[in-house]
Amino acid sequence: MNRTGELVEIVLPGKVEPEGLTTRRGPVPVPGPGQVVIRTEATGVSFAEQQMRRGRYYDQPPFPFVPGYDLVGTVSTTGEGVDPALAGTRVAALVKVGGWASHVVVDAADAVPVPDGVGAAEAETLVLNGVTAWQMLHRKARVRPGHTVVVLGANGGVGSVLVQLALAAGARVIGTASARHHEALRAQGVVPVDYRADDLAARIRALAPHGADAVFDHVGGRGIVDSWRLLAPGGTLVSYGTASTRDAEGLKQWPVLKLLGRVWLWNALPNRRRAYFYNVWAGRALSRGRFRARLHADLTQVLAALGRGEVSARVAARLPLEQAAEALRLAESGTVAGKVVLIP
Repeated sequence: MNRTGELVEIVLPGKVEPEGLTTRRGPVPVPGPGQVVIRTEATGVSFAEQQMRRGRYYDQPPFPFVPGYDLVGTVSTTGEGVDPALAGTRVAALVKVGGWASHVVVDAADAVPVPDGVGAAEAETLVLNGVTAWQMLHRKARVRPGHTVVVLGANGGVGSVLVQLALAAGARVIGTASARHHEALRAQGVVPVDYRADDLAARIRALAPHGADAVFDHVGGRGIVDSWRLLAPGGTLVSYGTASTRDAEGLKQWPVLKLLGRVWLWNALPNRRRAYFYNVWAGRALSRGRFRARLHADLTQVLAALGRGEVSARVAARLPLEQAAEALRLAESGTVAGKVVLIP
């Protein structure tokens, strides 16, 4: 139980099983100029943390560190140069690391207001996953009404949001998932395909004989070639993960570098198709101001869609922050639908 005035953080000390996570306590941080302290109300377990504990995330910091890609909470204190009226406001923030804590310091410019009436856990499910889905759908693939899109892992954290946003955009959606999720996908308006099928690409091609306008692939590996071949002329492949290599050994950058090589080659060929490897942090180093403005605008759109009911939040489970090991184990089990949320 977190006492007032105490910082509680979950630390990833090295390449460990979930039970190897440790808890660290200390004083609540003080914001610097331009910063705020957020009292965390919800943070989550994403695929990134699953990769980080294996030392497999592309650009993770050196051990030990506090994981936690995103969070939602209330601004408790403001630093110099920040409007004091921001205190008491519920906000969301994308931080990459540091979110698994009771209090987190962020730049005020990176805190995005959460609409009234939207719960913290519900909003949390759509920070990383929602921005990722929105930007891939609207900024990369530019999906329009009448387009046919294929979403691999339609039941996953990002995939489930992609499905809903694509349907809201007027697209026809073909989604892969295990058979137990097909009924729920059909109820949403998705055409489901069993991802375990040996002839998966052929089954999808039969449903979209003229090709897909967009394919969203989080799996990577050899299957990315099948995803590329599913595209119609003018279509877009968006690759955003390497789930197939989660437990691989060797250089952690290698799966991403191979993907980037394929993407470069495909885009260099005169084939009337496009491929992207999506990274939510792309462009941040070149123009922090532009990156922040885009992230702020897109996350605001996603949270507004949640408020309108166009997107539903899928909270798989809510566990106390100090049960992060159990939460991580649950998220990695593949048995839950939606996002596992940690509540400090």
